[in-house]
Amino acid sequence: MGTELSIRKLPIGIQGFEKLRSENFLYIDKTEYIYQLVHNNVPYFLSRPRRFGKSLLISALKAYWEGKKELFEGLKIEELERDNPQAWTPYPVFLFDFNGVNYQKPGALEEALGIQLRRWSKEYGLEDNYDSLSEHFQNLLIKSRSVTGLRCVILVDEYDKPLLDVIENKELQEHNKEVFKGFFSTLKSFDEYIQFIFITGVSKFHKVSIFSDLNQLKDISLTKKYASICGITESELSQYFEEEIQEMSTEHQISGKECMGILKQTYDGYHFHADSAGVYNPYSLMNALSDCEFGSYWFETGTPTFLVKSLRNNGFDVRKFTDHTIYADEAVLKDYTGDQLDPIPLLYQTGYLTITDYERRKRRYTLGFPNEEVKYGFLQSMVPAYVSKTGAGTGMDIFTLDEYVENGNLDRIRDVLTALFANITYTREEDPFENYFQAVIYLVFTLLGKYANCEMHTFSGRIDCKVETKDFVYLFEFKRDESAESALEQIESKDYALPFAADSRKLYKIGVSFDSKTRKLSDWKVAE
Repeated sequence: MGTELSIRKLPIGIQGFEKLRSENFLYIDKTEYIYQLVHNNVPYFLSRPRRFGKSLLISALKAYWEGKKELFEGLKIEELERDNPQAWTPYPVFLFDFNGVNYQKPGALEEALGIQLRRWSKEYGLEDNYDSLSEHFQNLLIKSRSVTGLRCVILVDEYDKPLLDVIENKELQEHNKEVFKGFFSTLKSFDEYIQFIFITGVSKFHKVSIFSDLNQLKDISLTKKYASICGITESELSQYFEEEIQEMSTEHQISGKECMGILKQTYDGYHFHADSAGVYNPYSLMNALSDCEFGSYWFETGTPTFLVKSLRNNGFDVRKFTDHTIYADEAVLKDYTGDQLDPIPLLYQTGYLTITDYERRKRRYTLGFPNEEVKYGFLQSMVPAYVSKTGAGTGMDIFTLDEYVENGNLDRIRDVLTALFANITYTREEDPFENYFQAVIYLVFTLLGKYANCEMHTFSGRIDCKVETKDFVYLFEFKRDESAESALEQIESKDYALPFAADSRKLYKIGVSFDSKTRKLSDWKVAE
């Protein structure tokens, strides 16, 4: 008889800890964090981006408090709890999971809460004919303690989904906040019935009573001790995924070290404390290792439409995304009011930006893209907000432009840029051309950098854009309401071409002029 092959099961999309452990999926042991949390009985809040393992963490906490010791066999917490006679005592656990519901419908939040309360009421033999959800919840806490003799564990997963789903419907969002205010105020007034509270979400709406009522709520979102509680660290990648990395490097005919480097560049880079190690997006990394492809996974699970529109409508200078000039303090990173114009807090909390630097004297964080998957995915999603027709077949897509750049087809490069600016979408008459002009140039050439060696510069005294391919070097200088000739003169006077004097590749110096009145590319000059 042949030997049966052992297939390693990567937990892609598996959010239930019991299923993961009982069906032999690979589990990255995070139970040391669970041990630390459960032995310090304060209410906790953790913010992390979507698809980052929050639901699995909540599910593991649920299994611990339900006393399912067999699921933790061989994990760190088993050893840590070895001499604790009270470990694995099954407590009454109430997990409020706000995933999987469409909250666009009025009353959806009340319905979701009601379904969960009625299910638990049946379990504990409690009537469910109450005037309000909060009264029902209070009686459930009392009844469960009466039945078990133990205080309750409250777990809340993705509490803010009913708020983020309706972020463009202020009336419904305010209604859902009021529902939360009435419901979760129970957590404060019935503290004597509660053993442990753990709440997760993407964003922290500080005007929601779940935070104002629980004034002792410990927010561990930016705590160094818990910076790696979700996500995958470099050491965990090496420890748990050696087989998959070897298989992937063989598939792509590269070394294991090169494979690790590409994975790091593409999926690593999230920082949830100024001094913490970077963590990989677990959803993207697992999919990449499973498919043996360096694909885009996390970004495809959700399009930040609201954020993109907000950035465009508020005239945000998109060049800030990569020139290290997006700053924030701790309050901005932790809280989101829901009624402010600044999109930066939500960009950070939803995972499109992360901490890249911290200046202790000023207590100032610098934010930027965590990795290439997010960078190129986000910028690609922004292009349609500025240019109406950029899809495949339009002649204005990045692949087409890259083809012309690789082949040195200057006329076609000019045609693409001309068409792009002719198709800019203006949201209102008074929209300044300068903002759109700068944004489209930045977006197009930064995205081109995924396929060619492309650098965009925004500081005076440096060439606006440099593009290098195997056979060509392009030096672009862009002018608004000035001649293309003056752009070429700047390239010459500043000696921008000097670093390529001994380069064998063909070099093009290109001056481009845009007219703010006609909103068109008006002039184009090339010198070799």
